Amino acid sequence: MAEIRVKICGLRTVEDVAAVAAAGAAYAGFVFFPKSPRHLTIAQARSLALAAPVGLAKVALVVDADNATLDEITEAMPLDMLQLHGHETPDRVAEIRARYGLPVMKAVGVADEGDLAAVLDYSLVADQILVDAKPPKSAVLPGGNGLSFDWRLVAQRRWLRPWMLAGGLTPANVAEAIRLTNARQVDVSSGVESAPGVKDPARIAQFVAATAAPAIPRLR
Repeated sequence: MAEIRVKICGLRTVEDVAAVAAAGAAYAGFVFFPKSPRHLTIAQARSLALAAPVGLAKVALVVDADNATLDEITEAMPLDMLQLHGHETPDRVAEIRARYGLPVMKAVGVADEGDLAAVLDYSLVADQILVDAKPPKSAVLPGGNGLSFDWRLVAQRRWLRPWMLAGGLTPANVAEAIRLTNARQVDVSSGVESAPGVKDPARIAQFVAATAAPAIPRLR
């Protein structure tokens, strides 16, 4: 069975980065969204990105960011990917991808089967898709709310681009989520925290270990 690639998002300290690397995660996510408890200034994020070891992919999460903001982020720190977590249109995704020359991951919120059409639309312009739980209309954050969706909606789905499962994942349920969906990549933020924005190294290690559980069968 292929290795499951894990993204730990919302890192805020050098210790967070070290814990993610030690656990064997593939991606480290840095959030640029002032309303989030995981928000970083560009200076803070730069320090964390420079502390990341070789091989740990550095991802900048932005929400409807304009070019000036993206220019500042991409010029200040080494990055491997941009994650778009707002209402960016397919045209805007394509524009960002062309402008910055970085792989782009587009988040798509899912609550029911009707939301899956957007996954195909964005697959035409993004390098990867993050399939996340659709936030309620009253939510302040577009992600990181600790909410999940009916994983059966994406079971055995095949899309044009690699995709990542997110939304309410924890060390206790990630193995089951992988089993049900056949996801090869998973993303977690609040599910490995002891408080909003406070990462727990033990939970990070438990989460990554749970994705490697040998009991997870690959769907055919």
